[in-house]
Amino acid sequence: MKYLIVGLGNIGNEYQGTRHNIGFDVLDKFVEDSNYQFKTERYGDVAEYKFKGRTLILLKPSTYMNLSGKAVNYWMQKENINLENLMIIVDDLALPLGSLRLKPKGGDAGHNGLKHINEILGHQNYNRLRFGIGNDFFPGQQVDFVLGKWTNDEREQLQAPIKTCGQIIKSFCTVGLARTMNQFNTK
Repeated sequence: MKYLIVGLGNIGNEYQGTRHNIGFDVLDKFVEDSNYQFKTERYGDVAEYKFKGRTLILLKPSTYMNLSGKAVNYWMQKENINLENLMIIVDDLALPLGSLRLKPKGGDAGHNGLKHINEILGHQNYNRLRFGIGNDFFPGQQVDFVLGKWTNDEREQLQAPIKTCGQIIKSFCTVGLARTMNQFNTK
């Protein structure tokens, strides 16, 4: 059974360590802890991870956030991934820093990466792991906040939830969405 796990972010040094790139950070940590490596492929950096008889295709799109749907669609088709086996890891302003919520579907909440995925797939009925980045900014400063770098305190607070994301990914691929939501959305 195959799964496509996509961490959203922007490529380039200027975006490393920004709130908007938490999807990349989650997959980087997951791959690092598993002793796998990413390879640059079409539309992104990809790692193939084997776990309990499952194959996880881990993708960090190189299309920039606003064109994420192009990479998601390509890899779903290339690897013949069923929609229920897709998970998008995305930053979320509506959740407190470090909060995690797994959902089976939902709107884009103004997130351009999700907006483009919805556009390309033609619906919003795919699993997403929402990673809270907080909303500690003044009106009109949302873009600067999202594209801003983590503070040292924030980076420290992120270590545990990033590690939990790895557990969520493995659980999602082995026991399914409902049981994973029951286990992890209550924390």
